[in-house]
Amino acid sequence: MTLPVTPPVKPMLAKAAKELPRGDVLYEPKWDGFRCIAFRDGDEVELTSRNTKLLTRYFPELLEPLRANLPERCVVDGELVVPTPEGLDFDLLGQRIHPAESRVTRLASATPASFVVFDLLALGDRDLRPEPLQQRRDLLVEVLGDARPPIHLTPATTDPDQALDWYERFEGSGFDGVMAKAVDAPYVEDKRTQIKVKHHRTADCVVAGYRLHKDGGVGSLLLGLFDDADPPRLHHVGVASAFAASLRRTLQGELLVFEEGAAEGHPWIDGNGLDGSGDGRASVDDEGGASVRMPGAPSRWSGGRDLEWVPLRCELVAEVTYENVTSGRFRHPARFLRWRPDKQPADCTYEQVEVPPPVEFHEVFVEAPR
Repeated sequence: MTLPVTPPVKPMLAKAAKELPRGDVLYEPKWDGFRCIAFRDGDEVELTSRNTKLLTRYFPELLEPLRANLPERCVVDGELVVPTPEGLDFDLLGQRIHPAESRVTRLASATPASFVVFDLLALGDRDLRPEPLQQRRDLLVEVLGDARPPIHLTPATTDPDQALDWYERFEGSGFDGVMAKAVDAPYVEDKRTQIKVKHHRTADCVVAGYRLHKDGGVGSLLLGLFDDADPPRLHHVGVASAFAASLRRTLQGELLVFEEGAAEGHPWIDGNGLDGSGDGRASVDDEGGASVRMPGAPSRWSGGRDLEWVPLRCELVAEVTYENVTSGRFRHPARFLRWRPDKQPADCTYEQVEVPPPVEFHEVFVEAPR
């Protein structure tokens, strides 16, 4: 490539904050996908990840749209996402990274990706990284204002009230919160000079097991929520982790009483022991339909194999804080807040975390493929 900015380029990063900053700031939605920098030099297009790894071969369906929408010679920063009618699906996006070319080709058709652009790093022979964000944004709107799906220009505003409204309505469905970027700032690679304000929601979950920490004690609690089936089924939705070293063994001692008899009738243990299909994978019922999402791993109750998680009687309820939910699971480890002895396990349902996509999702992805 003969661009003024060529791979490898590390993207500009952000640090977390609890409140939206005010002042000379540009606000944008925070997309939940794969960070990606796209390079175009004529017919040559390359996609690189946050860690500068090549992504081009995994998203062949985007190459022609990028050629059709991007300027002839440019470098842009953005996010790879997979839109569905229910919002952005991070699990489907993760499945796109596969070594088999045949699978890559099939998934490119079955679960096509979109690319949301939010910064312009180079245009023609100009390296725009030293330029202030506002100038880069103005040029980006000029060259991508008429972009067509699956290439999208991210919404942006300098109005803090509009940004706050976005933040309050950007609940789940691939929206992490709001980004805040100083309008006079240059593009500085691999530095946390931007601000991200993410949602931290709470939910009451059944604690149905735990995993051991490598240094002893409880490493993580296995969390469950009930669906609305008749009778309700308990699904594994993620873990709560990051316990202080001083609490791990204490917590294990507190949970010991709930281990007794836990394997009998546990919703995540079948007749042959624990489901071994993989962490968070749904089992399959007798008619071939999706059944209960289980934390697949062997244990001492499954033929003498090494213990990987310890079942507990499903009697404990914990309040946890989490960021967002994708395909029925917490996208990142939750954080334990407190025990809820006043709550019944049956009250821990998916209704706590089900939120419809915000209007902006449909406005941006007007031609979502699924």
